[in-house]
Amino acid sequence: MIDYRIDRGSGVPAYVQIIEQTERALRMGTLRVGDKLPTAREVVAATAINPNTVLRAYRDMEQAGLVELRRGLGTFVTRSLARPEAESDSPLRQKVADWVARARDAGLERADVLALVTAALDVYDNEHDSTTPGDRERKKENA
Repeated sequence: MIDYRIDRGSGVPAYVQIIEQTERALRMGTLRVGDKLPTAREVVAATAINPNTVLRAYRDMEQAGLVELRRGLGTFVTRSLARPEAESDSPLRQKVADWVARARDAGLERADVLALVTAALDVYDNEHDSTTPGDRERKKENA
């Protein structure tokens, strides 16, 4: 099960945060095909956001083919975003978790940590032109 967290100060709409958190859980293998997402009522109770916001996120994810809304049953994951070798990332995930703990202990806020990681990825990608095929496709679409 996923627990959504809404950061009201981020400037990112709540429905987008729900989608991003779901996608992240799908990439990490936390959510798997067949898993049930929390009901809109459960998300509203946990986050104090409008039910229509949750429903919009779920509809957008359904249109993207990530979930399926089944009347009277709930919303279920229909597609994984995890790489087949994601299980082998475990040691790397631990190193990242340790680094994040050190960064937070040093007083960095979530936005600071994200900015550091994004900047490091940008530098790496610029130096190595190591974008993935999906990144290259998005660059073409946005150009």
